[in-house]
Amino acid sequence: MSTFSAPKGTYDLIPPDSAQFLAVREAFSAPLRRAGYGYVETPGFEHAGLFSRGVGESTDIVTKEMYTLTTRGGDELALRPEGTASVLRAALQAGLHRGALPAKLWYSGSYYRYERPQAGRYRHFSQVGAEALGTEDPALDAELVILAADAFRALGLRQVRLLLNSLGDTECRPAYRAALQDFLRGLDLDEETRARIDINPLRVLDDKRESVQRQLTGAPMMRDHLCEGCKAYHEQVRELLAAAGVAFEDDPKLVRGLDYYTRTTFEFVHDGLGSQSAVGGGGRYDGLSQMIGGPELPSVGWALGVDRTVLALRSEGVEPVLPGGVRVFAVPLGEDARRALFGVVTELRREGVAADFAYGGRGMKNAMKSANRSGARFALVLGDRDLAEGVVQLKDLQSGEQTSVPLVRVVSEVRAKLG
Repeated sequence: MSTFSAPKGTYDLIPPDSAQFLAVREAFSAPLRRAGYGYVETPGFEHAGLFSRGVGESTDIVTKEMYTLTTRGGDELALRPEGTASVLRAALQAGLHRGALPAKLWYSGSYYRYERPQAGRYRHFSQVGAEALGTEDPALDAELVILAADAFRALGLRQVRLLLNSLGDTECRPAYRAALQDFLRGLDLDEETRARIDINPLRVLDDKRESVQRQLTGAPMMRDHLCEGCKAYHEQVRELLAAAGVAFEDDPKLVRGLDYYTRTTFEFVHDGLGSQSAVGGGGRYDGLSQMIGGPELPSVGWALGVDRTVLALRSEGVEPVLPGGVRVFAVPLGEDARRALFGVVTELRREGVAADFAYGGRGMKNAMKSANRSGARFALVLGDRDLAEGVVQLKDLQSGEQTSVPLVRVVSEVRAKLG
């Protein structure tokens, strides 16, 4: 009987590579926690209507990529393809919009889309996201962009570029939408793309095919149709980013793949990743709450891709600072020594020192090999003769220096040496 393997387009995270993913998640979430964002976790699946209404009926995500299932009770559910709609649903259900605003939330998890698998594009992928709900303020938009930019910089990435645009609001977008539709109807487009003109013409601007992009020269741009309010709002976001030393590029064609964005829209891209260059992005979504049946709740957020950021780090040859591993490795020789040293290891761990043990009754040579492979700074070696004398051998695995330490003082001695 053959063993099972992971489904196509998915991957397993196992050591040592998984340490990089943990380092990236920590780098993304640390600035958010410092800025007052609280952690939220939602189910891996939701009612399918949440995404078709929130993300948009015409998006590839809903029409082609969503994993849906029907329960025995007849409910239509979908594995979550993105995070914002779920987090907003959870916040509304919990009544956070009736408390102090903005409600600032961050999350981390796996998301699912039926994609054609390729490097940087999987059928399940990992994101860290942030949402600030219930307040319309350019400083909030700027805050989120700065927190993301600072996270990429903290990881040591140098080739991440920030693209910025405004998609207007309910006052100025309808006139722009009509002008864009008129322009697009005059182009030579396939049937599926023509159908998009009526549903969401902005998505045509996002079409990656050269045959479409070539025809978009001279297309009307949102920035030329912004109302005074949206212009002033966008200018404030740009000024705040510039004052914080965050470099950005104005990209009038940037629309992103979700229907709910208004005003501020942004994307972080990395040129070392080929066609899947986006490592994160987001924007303001003032109308999403009403789309999913909630009250008016102007909000802004982003999601950063953990998988693609790991690929970006590798493409730049950057090693993220990984969480500390084992510091002490214990090698017992003999049954009495084994019991005594196991007690020392337990005490070390309770004192906050990462420690491991030579399990399986291996001989000295094999156990010391394991000690060296573990990356520990010190080995504790205890034989029956040492035990009779009440000492343990403390070996520095970097210098090779070995000293005898009284067994009763070994925990404090190790802690002192590790600083």
